[in-house]
Amino acid sequence: MRPSKQDVRDFLVTRRGKVTPEQAGLSHYGGNRRVPGLRREEVALLAGVSVDYYTRLEKGNLAGASESVLHSIASALQLDDAERAHLLDLARALDGGSAARPRRTPRSRVRPGLQLVLDGMAGMPAFVTNARMDLLAWNPLGGAFLGPLLDFAAATGTAPNFARFNVLDPAARDYYLAWDKACDTTASMLRTAVGQSPDDPELHALVGELCSRSDDFARRWARHDVRLHTSGTKTFLHPQVGELELHYEVLPVSADDGQAITVYAAERGSPSEDALRLLASLDATRRQAADLPDGSPQRSVLDGEERTF
Repeated sequence: MRPSKQDVRDFLVTRRGKVTPEQAGLSHYGGNRRVPGLRREEVALLAGVSVDYYTRLEKGNLAGASESVLHSIASALQLDDAERAHLLDLARALDGGSAARPRRTPRSRVRPGLQLVLDGMAGMPAFVTNARMDLLAWNPLGGAFLGPLLDFAAATGTAPNFARFNVLDPAARDYYLAWDKACDTTASMLRTAVGQSPDDPELHALVGELCSRSDDFARRWARHDVRLHTSGTKTFLHPQVGELELHYEVLPVSADDGQAITVYAAERGSPSEDALRLLASLDATRRQAADLPDGSPQRSVLDGEERTF
């Protein structure tokens, strides 16, 4: 289902509920406040629009709203870059005129050249995903690193997908030492993707599946949080080599809209670096025993088809 006026209302209401008058530099005139954050009239004042006009926007009537007005609303609500972009995406989805951006659908085909790049990243887990959080391709160490996710996909007969694994597989609670944060990130990334790709039926089906199968995810989805997932540090408990504290970078693939390479790296001389070396050794031994080629992943998903390399 495409983003609706209700989605706009819920997004704006939850955002203004997070900003206090003090944070916005407004005088608190005392008395009981019916809302925890800013009132509508306060947002209108900060954005330089009338109360009636802001009220109309908050009800989801974004048709005809200029990009400059939307940016003013975003500034009044102290939206971060991800939230600001999401507001413009919602306006686009509801035919918001000048706020529109080119529509896009996450691609599921990985170019051979991109696979070669992955294979050349020796010593670091690396893989390609799209905006639906589908796992499309990986290098050998990436496949070993993502073993629990791949095992879940094989057991359920589904294409590898981070969101489905994070939310539905109990093993994810052990794999991520900060599982709650991982699930928050999952919901916010999918919420961002829906704004960017409102016409993607597979994305909407995925969100519907997760909401229907997990009350916990449905609650996170209802928060309307969005996020740009670009870099940081995560800690994992890998079933083969134990704890891994890794830095990650997400590198957009400019030639393939919606695809990105994620690369994980350990601090030099750290226990996590030793653990990655051990994981690579274990995977090489497994490949040799199974007579699998060393220079490519065991499998990759292209357009929903599982292929062997």
